Amino acid sequence: METAQSVSGVEMAVGLSPFQMGLARIRRNRGAIIAFWIVVFYVFVAAFAPVLVKLLNIDPYALDREAINDFGLPAGPLGGISWDHPFGVEPGTGRDILGRLMYGARISLLVGTIGTILTTTVGVTLGIVAGLRRGFVDSLISRLGDVTLAFPSLLLIIALANPMTQRLESLGIPAGNTARITYILTVLTFFGWVYMARLVRGQVLSLREREFVEAARSFGAGTGHLVFKQLLPNLWPQIIVFVSLSLPGYVALEATLSFLGVGLLAPAASWGIMLGDSVRYYRADPTYLFIPGLTLMALVLAFNLLGDGLRDAFDPRSDRQQL
Repeated sequence: METAQSVSGVEMAVGLSPFQMGLARIRRNRGAIIAFWIVVFYVFVAAFAPVLVKLLNIDPYALDREAINDFGLPAGPLGGISWDHPFGVEPGTGRDILGRLMYGARISLLVGTIGTILTTTVGVTLGIVAGLRRGFVDSLISRLGDVTLAFPSLLLIIALANPMTQRLESLGIPAGNTARITYILTVLTFFGWVYMARLVRGQVLSLREREFVEAARSFGAGTGHLVFKQLLPNLWPQIIVFVSLSLPGYVALEATLSFLGVGLLAPAASWGIMLGDSVRYYRADPTYLFIPGLTLMALVLAFNLLGDGLRDAFDPRSDRQQL
């Protein structure tokens, strides 16, 4: 069936919803498609890291003293790259870098994905409540958002890392990296919901005055019907764009906190820990700095390019949309 017809040389979409038209646009964005497959590759590696390291016969936590010399540096050239260690080994320990990158992807994507889900859920819920209820509830949520944004978030996250982690451990959270991941997810949600809530609130304020919402109300539709049948289907494009742009920021933040020593702790396979350790060896072994750095950069760049493509495809105000 034809989905488009030409009128005076101009293609016009016929019978397509805004979501379907957005998908049609994104398919024509080669940069976004390439970025999508790069993200899929990272997700695949992270999901099947235990299987892949066995197939490659590498161990991200095994110490290989034979792969380093008496000075603690990789014995071979280019950071010890060999058939046994395709990306080389860590200075000082001889642990395989490729295996640690795979397991590091699991941690980064886990923190980024869960943090994005929590932030989006809280933001969408409060944004819908503020937009529908308006009045005192709207003002309360808006002022709460203003107060949250007034905090110097990164400084507070760093300053409160150790005391809050100890507090979580006293509440029964397993000590170590489990408590630290819980803390990171908590602060991501606390500081990150405001942007999603404001976006959703503005959309809800506009949608609630539309004819289809007024028609549903006239037929006696309840709040649940309005939210799940009328509002959310029209909010999905904005939510998808927000998620695609937020997730890489959370991945980078987890690496930053681990780099600064307030995130995960060794011997956890974290990209941030690897980058932090590489600073001591960057003159003698620059490979150890560049490989984790380029791996993190490629993932964040792919997410950002995919997010830009989704924004251009689903934002009705974008002048770069082409069907």
